[in-house]
Amino acid sequence: MPAQVGPEAEEDRKPTSKKTMAGRRGAKVKVKKEDGFVRVRESDLERLTTEIMQLRDLLPKVLNGNLIETLRQAQVAQTMREHLARDKEQFRQECLHLQSRLGAAQTKCRKEREEKLQLREQLWQSRAELQQQVDFCSGLGSAAGSLLWSSSTNEHTVMQWLADGKLQSFLTVAAQTLESFVRSLDEEGKTETEDPNSQEYQFALALAGTITNIAAVTYGRDFLCSLAHGMLDTLMALLQLMKPGVVPRLKSLMLMALYNVSIGIKGLRYITENPGLLPLIKTLLNDGDWEVCLHSLRLLQSMLVEEEMLIFLGSSLLDPDIQACVSRLTSAVQPCLGLVAQQTLEQLHALQHVLQAREQ
Repeated sequence: MPAQVGPEAEEDRKPTSKKTMAGRRGAKVKVKKEDGFVRVRESDLERLTTEIMQLRDLLPKVLNGNLIETLRQAQVAQTMREHLARDKEQFRQECLHLQSRLGAAQTKCRKEREEKLQLREQLWQSRAELQQQVDFCSGLGSAAGSLLWSSSTNEHTVMQWLADGKLQSFLTVAAQTLESFVRSLDEEGKTETEDPNSQEYQFALALAGTITNIAAVTYGRDFLCSLAHGMLDTLMALLQLMKPGVVPRLKSLMLMALYNVSIGIKGLRYITENPGLLPLIKTLLNDGDWEVCLHSLRLLQSMLVEEEMLIFLGSSLLDPDIQACVSRLTSAVQPCLGLVAQQTLEQLHALQHVLQAREQ
């Protein structure tokens, strides 16, 4: 009888197939499951063991320090890439937010520009309306001042003003107006002598002329010396502020008002108590306008003819600069100016002789 063999023996006798040979060349293990077990050929197991041992020998050579560092750097780069991606997204969101804010700001700017243009147009209109009102008020003030100036030439009218008790308020307003006008000349740097067409200038002349006419009346002069010292101080202060050659007519009217006040001993005593009076006269004698020089000489004469003032002022009236100015004016082209200058110079010489006699 032929011998019987099991399935294992039959398996060994089978020729090796191409598929099996290919599995060996690829170091693959052919397994067969039976009842939960895996069956592996011994040759395949040995080959797998050999390959594993070879991998153990080669793995440290392949996985050297450079590779590990490269892997670490790659991991760091990956982390940075993730951070950059997050930053990029954050920047994008911020950019969108800023663009939104920019759009809102541009819209607001356009609205504000439109409002600004509207306000500027309104401002121009308001300026035009204000200028019209200023011109109207200036014209009205000039006309009213001229009427007031003309009325003040009547002594009875001045007496009526004093009786009404409104003169003090008028003088206060007049002093403020004259001061404002003179200071505006200084601020604007005006060098012209005068502008006859200026309503403001005509108004200032009318006020100064009215004050001069009030001082020409006895009761008006007494009122100025007693209750309107501020007006007299303002006139002397403004004469000091005005530059030579500027608004000579206004200067002349102010000097005439002071001269009218100096006619009375009370008024003369008050204005001579001002320490700036003599320096002011010396300055005005060099003004260049003959009428200003003439009224300055007359004011100086008021101090020279009053014996009380001679005692009070003494040698201060004999200032060499004042005498030199008066002497120069004696040869003026205008006859009246030369005559008054000659009279004043003689009075100064007489005062000098009196003082020398007293000293001896």
